[in-house]
Order: sequence, then structure tokens, then C-alpha cells
Amino acid sequence: MAWTRRYDDPEPQRVNKWLAQSGVCSRREAEGLIAQGLVFIDGERVDDAGRKILQGQTLVLNDSAQEKLSSSLSIVLHKPIGIVSSLPQDDQVEAVTLLTRQALWGDAPATIPTAANNLAPLGRLDRESRGLLVLSEDGVLAKALIGPESEMDKEYNVLLTGVITPQKIALLRHGLELDGRKLRPAKVTQVTEQKLNIVLKEGRNRQIRRMAELVELRVVDLMRVRVGPLKLGDLPEGKWRPLSAEERAALITASKG
Repeated sequence: MAWTRRYDDPEPQRVNKWLAQSGVCSRREAEGLIAQGLVFIDGERVDDAGRKILQGQTLVLNDSAQEKLSSSLSIVLHKPIGIVSSLPQDDQVEAVTLLTRQALWGDAPATIPTAANNLAPLGRLDRESRGLLVLSEDGVLAKALIGPESEMDKEYNVLLTGVITPQKIALLRHGLELDGRKLRPAKVTQVTEQKLNIVLKEGRNRQIRRMAELVELRVVDLMRVRVGPLKLGDLPEGKWRPLSAEERAALITASKG
């Protein structure tokens, strides 16, 4: 079904900007749809990328536009230890190489990624860590997960060595600095004597490992189990599955806080 929405704001707005703010597509993708004649305002085709929509007007993306947007590939991968998210060096193995037909999990039909797909990891997960990794060529989803205005939280199960005390947990929750900048508050729950559950709303480089070192602890296992409303669930290590349309919509909504 074609995407249809009435514009109710009093101030005129560029069509590409409004579509991006509505979570439909990126500005660049909107400009591409306009260039292909797939965008209409009150039944009139939009031919100018700078066209503004006015209060009371209705914008429609036809079925072909919807098909093009939904064709962007997004993957949920359970990344094993020893695999890098991107930019491999020397003999390192990159996460996208795991996205084979043999590693596909579940019964849902899926497009098997090829070299033509420009899949990028949406969020850091270092070589020594494992768990949930989203790879996508979807610009709107990338903005939702790793954009500067994203409010997406991420949850980790962390096994540590060293003595975990209430004082150290308090510091991990609130009070640490990295690279001269104070960290945002974290949710930290002690699960067992040596295991913590940590929820962050930022993704500094190797953040949890460096936080642990600041309180004289050392991470021996780190597993990401959730990104916003998206859970790793029972996806086996080394396996992948396509991200569903419902999961994509939930992630975009969650990113707006």
C-alpha cells in the first residue's frame, strides 16, 4: 500500500526533510525517489527536489517507492569472538563474511547478501566481544541506531575478574570519565558474584572494558544482548537473520526517546 500522510505543520517544509524526519527514508533517498517520479503531493507529481509541502497538503509515495525503500537490506547477526565488525586488518575476519546461506537461521525467506550490498555495522562491537550486531544499508535505520540524536540504549552481560564492591558499582553507574569527558549515567546490576548487567546510552570505543579498568576490574567476557527493543534472543552464535519490518519500525520509534 502506498505511503500517505497529510502535512499539518503551519510552516512549509522541504519534502525530503519531512520524509527524513518522519522516519520514512533519508534525505538522499527522498531525492532519489523524487528524481524517479515516485512522489506526489495532492495527486501532482513532485519533480523538484527542493519542493516544499504546505499545511493541509497530502504527500503520497507510490507502491514502487515503497518497494525500493523496503529493499534495503538489514541483518541481525550473533557475532562471535574473534570477528571484527568492519575494516579488517591483515588476517582479521569481517562480520559480513559470516552472512552466508549456510549461516542463515530460521525459516523466513531472506536475501543472501552479496558484494553489491553495502552493509555497514550500526554500532561498535569489538573483536573480543560477542552478541547482537546489526548490519544494514538503510540510512534511516543507521540514523536511528547511531545518529547523534539517537536515544537508543544497549544492554550487555559482562563477566569480570577482580573484586566487585558496591562502591565500584556506584562509580560504574555514575562518576567515571573517559578521555577527559564525563560518561552518561549507566544502569548497572550485579547478577552474580562476578557478572554484571550493564545498560548504556552511548557507545564510546571499548567503553565497558575501559570503565572496568578504571575501577580495577577486567572484562573476560562481554556479550551484547539488546539494542533498544531489539533482543538477541535465541539466535545462535555465528548465525544471522533478516531484520523484520516490525523490528525496523520499533527501532526507529525507540531512537526518538
